[in-house]
Amino acid sequence: MLSIGELARASGLTVSALRFYDGAGVLAPVAVDPHTGYRWYAQDQLAPARLVAGLRRVGMPLPEIATAVRHWGDNGTVADLLAAHLRRLEEGLADAKQEISRLRSLLTNEEPHMSTIRLTIARDEFAAALAAVRFAVGADPDLPMINGVLVDVEPDAIRLVATDRYRLAVAEVPARVTGPGGRHLLPTGFVDRIAPLLAEAGEETVTLLLADGRVTLGAAGTEIAADCPDAEFPDYRRLLREALPATPRHRVTVDAAGLRAALGDDGAGLPPVVALTVDDRGAVGVSPAEAAVDNGTVGAGSAVGVNPEFLLEAVAAGGDGQLMLELDGPIRPLAVRRADDTRAFSMLMPIRLDQPLPA
Repeated sequence: MLSIGELARASGLTVSALRFYDGAGVLAPVAVDPHTGYRWYAQDQLAPARLVAGLRRVGMPLPEIATAVRHWGDNGTVADLLAAHLRRLEEGLADAKQEISRLRSLLTNEEPHMSTIRLTIARDEFAAALAAVRFAVGADPDLPMINGVLVDVEPDAIRLVATDRYRLAVAEVPARVTGPGGRHLLPTGFVDRIAPLLAEAGEETVTLLLADGRVTLGAAGTEIAADCPDAEFPDYRRLLREALPATPRHRVTVDAAGLRAALGDDGAGLPPVVALTVDDRGAVGVSPAEAAVDNGTVGAGSAVGVNPEFLLEAVAAGGDGQLMLELDGPIRPLAVRRADDTRAFSMLMPIRLDQPLPA
C-alpha cells in the first residue's frame, strides 16, 4: 500500500487535497489507522488519483470529478465527461473574449463597432427552431431582457434561446454568416409576426439582417423589421454549464404521445406539481407529487418535480416521435431533448417535492 504522502508525491495532489477528496467521497483510502487516523491507499488508486489531479487542474467541477473516478475503467463515459468539459471551457473562452472586447471599448470611450450581420438560413429549419423555443419566452414587463428570443451568432450557425426564468429552451440552426458574431434579442412581437411568413414562404432559404439595433427578415418578397431591445440577455451558457451534468443519473427515451397521454393531452385537471421517476427497468413514471412521495416511488433519488403545464409545452415543442429525458435527482433541472436531434432541447427548473428524498 501507499501512504498518503507517497500517493501525494506520485499523483501530483497535495496531502491536503487527498484529505479533501476523501471527505468529499471522491477518493477514499482503503485503510485508516484507528489510532492515528493515518490514511493508506492501494497501488491501483494511483491512476485514479492522477486523473483527479488532471481534472482539478483544468477546473472540472467536483461532482463530475467524482463521476469520472466512479466510472474509472469505462473509457467511453470518462471521454464523454472530458469532451463536455472541453466544450464548456471553449464556450467560456468565447464569452470572455466577447466581454473583454466590450470592456476595451469602454476603456477607450468608444462605442462598440456596429456592422451588419447577414444570416442565410434554411427556412424550414429556422421555423422549426423558433417553434421549439417560443413557448419559453418571458412576458414580464419588468424583465425586458427575457421578453424575446436571443440569437447567438456563431461562425457557421445561430443558437436561438428563450427563458422565462422557470424554463429555458435552446435550438441550434446551421447558417451562412457574413459579418461579426454577437448576441441580439428578437422581440416577441417580431417572432410572432415572422412565424406565418416562414410557414408560407416557398423558397428554401431566408435572410436575417442584424444592424444598428434593428432586425429585418426577408422572405417571399416581403420584409418584416423591428427594433431589438437594448437589454442584456442572461448568461444562459453559464446556466447550462452549471445546471446540466455531462452524464445525468438517468437518460431515458420516451414516446412523446405516451408522455402527453400520461399527463393528460388537454392539460385539464393537472396537479400543480408532478413527479417524474425512473424505475429499475428504466421506465419513466408520472404521478402527482404527493402520491409519489406517499407511495415511496421517489426513494431512489431519481425523481424530479416539475410544473406539468410547462412539461406539456416542452413535449409539444419537441414534436412527435421519440424524446430523450435527462433526470439527475430532485434538485437538478429536467432536460427534454428530441432523440433524433439533440441540438434542440428544453430545461425545466425543478420544484421541491413535499418532503426531502432519502439519501
